[in-house]
Amino acid sequence: MNIKELTLNGVSKLNEFNIDDSTTKVRILLSSLLNVSKEKLLIMDEEVDEKLVERFNDNINKLIKGVPVQYLVNKQSFYGMDFFVDNRVLIPQPDTECLVEEGLEFLKGKENAKVLDLCTGSGAIAISIAKNSDATIYASDISKDALDVAKLNATTLSADITFIESDLLKNINEKFDLIISNPPYIKTDVIELLSDEVKNEPILALDGKEDGLYFYKEIIKNAKGFLNPNGKLLFEIGFDQKESVTKLFEEEEYINVYSKKDLAGLDRIVSGEKKGE
Repeated sequence: MNIKELTLNGVSKLNEFNIDDSTTKVRILLSSLLNVSKEKLLIMDEEVDEKLVERFNDNINKLIKGVPVQYLVNKQSFYGMDFFVDNRVLIPQPDTECLVEEGLEFLKGKENAKVLDLCTGSGAIAISIAKNSDATIYASDISKDALDVAKLNATTLSADITFIESDLLKNINEKFDLIISNPPYIKTDVIELLSDEVKNEPILALDGKEDGLYFYKEIIKNAKGFLNPNGKLLFEIGFDQKESVTKLFEEEEYINVYSKKDLAGLDRIVSGEKKGE
């Protein structure tokens, strides 16, 4: 069997089970198995051996069962870099790049700034900021497994980050100019309605408890003790959470509270600052 035939067979099988983006996923799988770029794959027509066909078909069956293609190839691109991912961490999404952009904009011109990425997961946010600023970066997560992945990414991408295993702010002993976070924010009873692919990601990184706001409440309530005067707390939010999270900031008397949309026009960021002293 040659590469084109294998590609067509894979796409056809995924389409039978109504798997979205079937062609893209097949090309990602094959380029990874063959260790070539997706662009080069398009012009290749070589014969492939039986072992590769078996591995390919095994991965196709995993896709049908809802395993994300990123976990199969252990890679996700984010902010111009390739991150290692597996089922220990949430897959970084392009929408979150606007959170990184907002954090970097805040850090411009600030000397000796310190940043904490809460709920770091794969480390994508922390590493992206570390690679594009002079700030001192800390990153924390309650999951040791997630931290192992984040540390691997930091090493691979040559990012200098201090990692802390912590349930939110419990083991944090520093003060910061910026605390940035993409916390779990999906309502518990909504998780079962998500796609099979999303449900294959760590529930710990998805479940925002009953109203989806648990982690925002906890962080907003306690973060002022870990922020320097005029320090910023910056969140990614769900598309329908702007008003709720904004109200939480205002109730805790943060200043300069604002929100921003992502490139799709959906509410994506809410931020507030600690009053100066």
